[in-house]
Amino acid sequence: MIRTTVDTWRPRRGPDWSDLMVRIAGSGPPAWLLYTTASAALVVILVAAYLIGSALQLGALAPQPVPGNIHQGP
Repeated sequence: MIRTTVDTWRPRRGPDWSDLMVRIAGSGPPAWLLYTTASAALVVILVAAYLIGSALQLGALAPQPVPGNIHQGP
């Protein structure tokens, strides 16, 4: 059955973008769920990066050196 379907298939001229978009839109999660999940994942990644960067004292999160230009008099 599959072999006959594959053997009889003939490609159309050019890509069928409209049909592809309809099939993609019809399957999968709704857009609001996808955007909510992506936003939550982004927040988790940013908070984790901030906490790890703070713990390891990376970049601008590290304590900055204080210039020691104070001289004691005689």
